[in-house]
Amino acid sequence: METYLALDLGGTKLLIGELDQHGNILRYKKYDTGYFNQQAALDIMKKSLDDYIKTIGWVDKKPVALGVGVIGRVDPNENIWLQIDPKRTDPIPLAKELTQLYGIPCYIDNDVKSATLAALLFGFGKISNNFIYINVGTGIAAGFVVDGQLIRGSHFNAGEVGHTQVGVNIGLTCGCGRKDCVEQIASGIGFDKCARLLREKYETKLHIPEEVSEKVDVKKVFMLSQEGDPLCVQLVENASQALANLIMNLVRVTDPDTVVLGGGIVSDGYIHTKVLEKLNPTTIRFVKNGVVLTKLNPNFIGLIGAGAVAMNNHQKTEV
Repeated sequence: METYLALDLGGTKLLIGELDQHGNILRYKKYDTGYFNQQAALDIMKKSLDDYIKTIGWVDKKPVALGVGVIGRVDPNENIWLQIDPKRTDPIPLAKELTQLYGIPCYIDNDVKSATLAALLFGFGKISNNFIYINVGTGIAAGFVVDGQLIRGSHFNAGEVGHTQVGVNIGLTCGCGRKDCVEQIASGIGFDKCARLLREKYETKLHIPEEVSEKVDVKKVFMLSQEGDPLCVQLVENASQALANLIMNLVRVTDPDTVVLGGGIVSDGYIHTKVLEKLNPTTIRFVKNGVVLTKLNPNFIGLIGAGAVAMNNHQKTEV
C-alpha cells in the first residue's frame, strides 16, 4: 500500500501524519510550536519529524511522498516558502531541505490552499467545480476553485480574505494597517483581541488571561454565550455577522455554487448556525449546495490537505 506523509504547520501547532490514497489519516501526532520565524519553523519540523519517525513510525514501508502545508506565501512550482508575513520574510527551499534529510520527495503549499485541494479531491470537489473554502481558525483565509482550478494569483497570495473589512466596527487595527479586518473579529486571534477590548463594556464570567501570549478559550466563549453571558453573546454576534458579511462579499465576487467552512472555530457547528441566520437569501440564491461545513474533519483538513499536496504532485511525476 502506498502512503503519503503529511505535515500541517499552523499558527500554534504542527500536525504530522500518514495518509492513504483516499485521504484517510492512518496515524498522526500533534506538536505545539508557539511563535516562530521560517528558520525556527524548519528546525521545529526536523525535530518533530525525527520524533515522529522514532515514536510513531510508518504504517508499512516508507511513504512515497511528503507534503507540507505552511502558513504564508508559498511558490509551489519551485517549492520555496517565501514568507510567513511581511515581518517574517526569509525565503527558504523547504522542500529541497526535507527531501535531502529524509529521502522522501517533498512538495509544499500554503496551508489553506492545501486544505482547499483536499476539499477538491476528497470533499465537495466531487460535486462542485466552483466553490470557496474558508478556513476559520487562528486566522482566516480562503481558497477559490473556479472551473475546477485553484486560484493562486500573481504572487501566490490569492485568498488572504482575513484582511477584508466587513462592516463590523470594533476599533482594532490589523497588522496589515487597516482597521477591523474580519480576522480581528472572527478568528481565534480575533476573539481574544475583542474580548480584551470589550471586557470593560460587558459583564462576563469569561477568563481573560493577564498574559497576552495566553489566548482566550473560544470554546468557553461559545459555552458562555449559550448561557447568556453578555460579553460572550456580543463576541459571537460580532463574529457571526463578520463571517456572514465576508461570505456574502466573496459570493458576489466569484459566483460559487458551494461555500465550504473549515477550521477550529467552526468545527463544532455552533457559530455556523449563527452565520446561516445572517445570510441574505437574495445574495446567496445561486449557492445551490449551500454554506456548509466541510465533509472532511475540520480539525484535520490541513493535515489531509498536506497529504493531498504530496499525492497530487506524486501522481504528476508518475505520468
